[in-house]
Amino acid sequence: MRHAHPESANLVTGRRRRARGGRIPRRGGADGYTLTEMLVVIAIISLIAAALTPGLISQMNHARAKTAQLQLDTLVSSVETFRADVGRYPTDQEGLAALTSEPPGVEGWAGPYLRDVKAAQDPWGHPILYHLTDDGSHFYVMSYGADGKPGGAGVSRDLKAPAGS
Repeated sequence: MRHAHPESANLVTGRRRRARGGRIPRRGGADGYTLTEMLVVIAIISLIAAALTPGLISQMNHARAKTAQLQLDTLVSSVETFRADVGRYPTDQEGLAALTSEPPGVEGWAGPYLRDVKAAQDPWGHPILYHLTDDGSHFYVMSYGADGKPGGAGVSRDLKAPAGS
């Protein structure tokens, strides 16, 4: 039985006609992505992210180490400014706190020499160490690096300033 209209054949048989390329068009004319296609895209994005993440983390750790060294150099400048004003370096007991608040009995203090106490912490959140030599003529500031422990290598190595100390 032949029908005069091609669409009427679809109504009788209940089948949809295949479009060019062998695909059956979806009803409503809205094309979309299949679940398989979306899973393939997600898998590709995940593989790219897995490949790039270790390199990015490594770069962030190296940037923190450089930031810590710059921070130590800034603290050295602040301690030197304290010495120029007061006539001596902060004692071990006063430490870096002498740069943010005036120690008792100190004349000539013109600080604060640091904005806040957080400037006395390294980028990993560990306190920066201050040490004055026994004769009071030299000092150093130090960070134990990413691991917060003495020694280490790479981003966990100890950082110290001034360089010759």
